[in-house]
Amino acid sequence: MAEVGEVAVSMRALGKTYVMGDVKIEVLKDVNLNLLSGEFVAVCGASGAGKTTLLNMISGIDKPTSGSVRVFADDLSDLSEDELSDFRCHKIGFVFQSYNLVSTLTVAENIAFPMEWARKPASEIEKRVATLLDSLGIRHRQNHFPAQLSGGEQQRVALARALANDPLLVLADEPTGNLDSVNAVKIIDILAMLKAEKKTVIVSTHDERIVQLADRTFCMENGTLASSHV
Repeated sequence: MAEVGEVAVSMRALGKTYVMGDVKIEVLKDVNLNLLSGEFVAVCGASGAGKTTLLNMISGIDKPTSGSVRVFADDLSDLSEDELSDFRCHKIGFVFQSYNLVSTLTVAENIAFPMEWARKPASEIEKRVATLLDSLGIRHRQNHFPAQLSGGEQQRVALARALANDPLLVLADEPTGNLDSVNAVKIIDILAMLKAEKKTVIVSTHDERIVQLADRTFCMENGTLASSHV
């Protein structure tokens, strides 16, 4: 368990460049930032500014071209692919903008999947799934498949799955971006609950209501950390 106030994420001279044929696209440029355990942080910026790439770097989904990312005790550049998978399973909860639910699994099975990957006991998985279904208001959908759900319900399932292993760090990429106002409020309420629980949360967002929740807000512009305010 991380102590509130310790450095949760440290980025040093972080850069990411994609090469497409003869074209190089510099998505992140010399990003330096410390984020603390227990903080709720919002990352703003226009589409294409580098927000999603930043979250992918922190989760180890993508590797930096230059610089380093350290998440709690782990320098991600030192981890093998298997170790990165284990790191994401146990320490990171990632809520993707496109939900990324497994279409052939029910709601309950999608939520259980990370715990099964972590080889937790069946009784513990069943109890945790039930708790998450109730807390996110989707118990009545537990036996339904993703295609049978609304966008708001899919996002709540994605949040439940991200929280399944009680991760040290929750990353959310535009969690209200595809939702109507009613469903967006439900997601914001869940994020507020995570903040109250002192969970470490980093959210990329255009939503001013999420920005208002944040302890700190950072703005990405053309791959750089352009400004910040408390």
